[in-house]
Amino acid sequence: MPQYYPLFLDLTGLPVLVVGGGAVGLRKVRTLLQHKARVTVVAVAASAALRQMAARGRIVLHERPYRASDLHGRRLVFVATNDRALNRRIRADAQRRGILTNVVDDPELCDFIVPSIVRRGSLVVAVSTEGACPAYAKRLRRELENQFDPAYGQYVALLGSARRAILQQATDPQKSVRVLNWLLDAGLLDWIRRKGLKSARKRMTALLKEWLDAAL
Repeated sequence: MPQYYPLFLDLTGLPVLVVGGGAVGLRKVRTLLQHKARVTVVAVAASAALRQMAARGRIVLHERPYRASDLHGRRLVFVATNDRALNRRIRADAQRRGILTNVVDDPELCDFIVPSIVRRGSLVVAVSTEGACPAYAKRLRRELENQFDPAYGQYVALLGSARRAILQQATDPQKSVRVLNWLLDAGLLDWIRRKGLKSARKRMTALLKEWLDAAL
């Protein structure tokens, strides 16, 4: 079993191929579109939902068997068929072209695997068992979804704006880190939950003024 290197990848505009038009392929396509990839699907029989996406111009759909030429210009490949011989062929074709491939539910044929994800705004928590037991990763994701409520997304956005303000005003990187750490201990997450984001933003502004005046 390989040790995977965790990586967050910007898929915006990235040309991605999905082979397989069933329920699993559809889930992959939906996730890829959420992350703004340019998706081409090849499937002998595509679901109605995929056909609708193609009709709306959201994806390119080819309802026919896979061809090696389908890999031309692709950066990532997701394979979601129940034909292991075909899966192996697609993976081999992609490897010869240096294209990273994920074969769903078959870690041995994967160059990369997709973790279970909890997203709260810009806060992203990814969980993986490196293919050993995806069901457990999904269970952990559900537990984390309960632990990280929507307030975390607002909190991270608030911290991002605070960090930008600190970096604009601070000249000493060490002092910038110290001010940001003070802010992390200020209870703003709980403030958002109790009084809302607008009130928390005012509280943050007041704290920044106080701490920046003292520290900088």
